[in-house]
Amino acid sequence: MRPKVLWSRLQRGRYANIRFSDVMTLLHALGFKVERVSGSHHIFSHPDMAELVNLQDARGQAKPYQLRQVVALAQRYALTIEEER
Repeated sequence: MRPKVLWSRLQRGRYANIRFSDVMTLLHALGFKVERVSGSHHIFSHPDMAELVNLQDARGQAKPYQLRQVVALAQRYALTIEEER
């Protein structure tokens, strides 16, 4: 799923059945970078934020409560999707 399509879906409150790989692509488009991976936990950072984002790969799916946290942080910091190159 393309990052802009996924982002609009998440902003409408649809958090279920989202592939983890799609969320990783979205986070990179929002400017996040992977800091470290420990088992199924992926820790992301953003240069404009003090908070870290922790996402868990649950059998190829992202956890809905973690997606809600990502949307809330992105909206609080007014993050936008960087143009695809």
